[in-house]
Amino acid sequence: MHLFEIRSVEYLGIIKYPDLNIQKGKTTFICGKSGTGKSTLLKLLNGSKSAEKGQVKYMDKLVDDYDPIEHRKQVILVNQSTYLFDMSIRDNFYEFYSYRDMTKPDEDTMKQYLKLCLADFNLDMDCQNMSGGERQRIYLAICLSFMPKVIMLDEPTSALDEANAGILIRNVKNFCIEKDISLIIVSHSTELAKLYSDDCINLNGGEE
Repeated sequence: MHLFEIRSVEYLGIIKYPDLNIQKGKTTFICGKSGTGKSTLLKLLNGSKSAEKGQVKYMDKLVDDYDPIEHRKQVILVNQSTYLFDMSIRDNFYEFYSYRDMTKPDEDTMKQYLKLCLADFNLDMDCQNMSGGERQRIYLAICLSFMPKVIMLDEPTSALDEANAGILIRNVKNFCIEKDISLIIVSHSTELAKLYSDDCINLNGGEE
């Protein structure tokens, strides 16, 4: 059984996707030029957008047939522009955990996930004053701590230099392998895809 299946999918009458399969337990990179629908594909996979034509299936069931809130808890999307509350890193963890009715993590746990995501800041730091890249990595740390079944990252390394980009992807991939989380990454970096992908989908020309 495939993790995701995309069949004859069109969006807004402009983007037409090739038929695609994404495998469970793998690191899949989605590459391609701007305008090929990479970011939109992630939103179709987690149900925050719906296809106008065709079918998007998750675990052999149409994405639209899942409860949308529960589906997005299991298939988490970390966008380039992420929402964080204008409060400390610690309080952001607490707020997101409260929305899921989960017990607040202890400080060591929060620091562990922040370090994993190259966001090893003081927990008292105010997220309002951080750059977009820093906020994205903090949100990624929070999302990984939820232990989803799938985590999808949209250009997670755009604010990092080449060395740190590689460290981040390696850290996240190793964590996902250890915890049996499927990882899907949209990236413009063909080098990162060559180094860290198990499968690569090129939306300019299908699967590789």
